[in-house]
Amino acid sequence: MSVSNLAPDIAARLKRSPEGLVPAVVQQHDTGEVLMLAWMDDEALHRTLTTREATYWSRSRNEYWLKGATSGNTQRVVSVALDCDGDTLLLRVDQTGAACHTGDRTCFDAGRLL
Repeated sequence: MSVSNLAPDIAARLKRSPEGLVPAVVQQHDTGEVLMLAWMDDEALHRTLTTREATYWSRSRNEYWLKGATSGNTQRVVSVALDCDGDTLLLRVDQTGAACHTGDRTCFDAGRLL
């Protein structure tokens, strides 16, 4: 992870994991469909807010991940909200193509547990 350019007033509101990450729930802006969960550090959030293109931190690859850069399945960010505790982000996006790496529309297609 790199040094961040995130605005200090926004950075001060975030409650991060010990690794410096905040979970980001990603939702289709017009239907409310929950698409995926990803992780952001301050710089990923800064990039997302600046470009309106969803950028995340890949815990498995230890690098930034611009959603759709290789797959073409992009997320144009409509809004970003912080929850009341400051420990979870909600991104409302306009999803193009599949949100999940498996090729499914949503990462929550694996079957209901209840």
